[in-house]
Amino acid sequence: MSEIQVWTLVFVVLTFSVYIYVAYASRVSDTSGFYVAGGGIPAPANGAAIAADWMSAASFISMAGLIALAYNGYGGSAYLMGWTGGYVLLALLLAPYLRKFGKYTIPDFVGDRYNETARLIAVVCAIVVSLTYVVGQMAGVGVVFGRFLQVDTEVGVLIGMAIVLFYAVLGGMKGITWTQVCQYSVLIVAYLIPAVAISAKITDWPLPQVGFGQILAELEGLQSELGFGSYTDALTGSGQFNMFLLTATLMFGTAGLPHVIVRFYTAKNVRAARYSALWAIFFIALLYTTAPTVAAFAKYNILQTSSAGTLADQSWFDKWADVGLITGVDGGAIVDLNGNGAIDFAGSAGNEVLINNDILVLASPEIGGLPAPIVGLVAAGGLAAALSTASGLLLVISSAVANDVYHKRINPAAPEKRQLLVARISMAVAVLVAGWLGINPPGFAGQVVALAFGLAAASFFPILVLGIFWKKCTAAGAAAGMAVGLAITAAYFVWTLPSESAWFFLGKDPILDIAPVGFGFIGMLVNFAVTIVVSQFTTKPSATMQELVEEIRYPGRTDLVAKHAQGDV
Repeated sequence: MSEIQVWTLVFVVLTFSVYIYVAYASRVSDTSGFYVAGGGIPAPANGAAIAADWMSAASFISMAGLIALAYNGYGGSAYLMGWTGGYVLLALLLAPYLRKFGKYTIPDFVGDRYNETARLIAVVCAIVVSLTYVVGQMAGVGVVFGRFLQVDTEVGVLIGMAIVLFYAVLGGMKGITWTQVCQYSVLIVAYLIPAVAISAKITDWPLPQVGFGQILAELEGLQSELGFGSYTDALTGSGQFNMFLLTATLMFGTAGLPHVIVRFYTAKNVRAARYSALWAIFFIALLYTTAPTVAAFAKYNILQTSSAGTLADQSWFDKWADVGLITGVDGGAIVDLNGNGAIDFAGSAGNEVLINNDILVLASPEIGGLPAPIVGLVAAGGLAAALSTASGLLLVISSAVANDVYHKRINPAAPEKRQLLVARISMAVAVLVAGWLGINPPGFAGQVVALAFGLAAASFFPILVLGIFWKKCTAAGAAAGMAVGLAITAAYFVWTLPSESAWFFLGKDPILDIAPVGFGFIGMLVNFAVTIVVSQFTTKPSATMQELVEEIRYPGRTDLVAKHAQGDV
């Protein structure tokens, strides 16, 4: 066992032990604790849990790779702008009002605000969005275990499934919340330490955001020398239209993600929900302002070694090639095509290697020549990011099935013990499905997650916004909007995604050259249009519901809002 494997094992065993202990100490025996942690989580802890829930494997593992490799610098800012902007939309437009409405889940809000048909459609949307999202997390877990502990991806995913299943089933939202606080601490330390060390090593500036500016001129020179487009010029990685669509999809998708929205129900009150959002923004900013620096430092080091003709001599290069995440340009064996005695990473026709986006952050300590303990710490951070989001998503699926389908539709008289049993069984089934999909993902972690944001934007965002700000939005309109938005977006994914990824993808040319990861914005506009048009011709909500929709937007707590929160209306 190599030194890196030993340190990875040490950090993985240590952190997993902490997660299991915290989950055991936070175990619950009632539905309020299982679904919303009893609504008593302090704002700073809730902010850290929101940040961990929101910053998935895509943020930790993939985002820097997307910026540096897939979008060649500036174009990758779509992910930064989209995900960050979406969080602001969520915090300002939705979270406080949904918290005030006082329901456990998004389908619960939809069922109460609209009707039971809309609730069932919302359940389907929540399951589809959450399962798509969790695939990316499980794929990320497989990448980390496969590379650092040299186990098969299948085994790595199975280990991740077992850990998530244990602490999520035992503690529900309460256990997940306190575990996510620990996971945030692990992931942010794991992300910042190598960034600071590499910045100090390359630029003599320990603050990565300052060191980033010091190397840009040299990075631009290397990009030009090796045939890449400019790293800092706009739209070198994608067209303007697709960059706009991707940014908008990520933004509105973030605001519609059910596992993030439900976190605001764990706050003590509306004021605590607002402070939770503020804390979460601070915690998220620590990683999001560092990600572009990690991308730039890693690419700078890779281009330097490629320019010197020593890329294939790097130990990290061989290790990632061994697990199939660095390949030749055709996805097969790496070949010295031009016979110059070196493997070339270039932006021109002379390129001889494909580097997977998902490895950049995980490999950055080795690329930067940092010691083995830091490599092991980053691996533990990647696992923390993937598992924290996966647990939140699995809780959404579990609560949608147990609360919105079983308790609200099948057996309203079910005792709490029976509801908890159904919730735990639902979560176990969801873990099994997520594990299978994680072993057979339709793309790399960041790409799969982007598809989930598209589905969330096209299904939930319009009916949540209209449900809060338009009192005459009808149940029929919301149900039709969600169904059409989800169906048209999912159909576009099936039409355009590569047929090699899954048997049901057709691999056809995109319509009007719209990339699938940006189509969610189109689906969202269709949802808005259908909801508004159908609402014009269908039965309006009751006078009491219209009054409640008006009152939840005003400060304070009226009698009607209080009665509704207690279930008396």
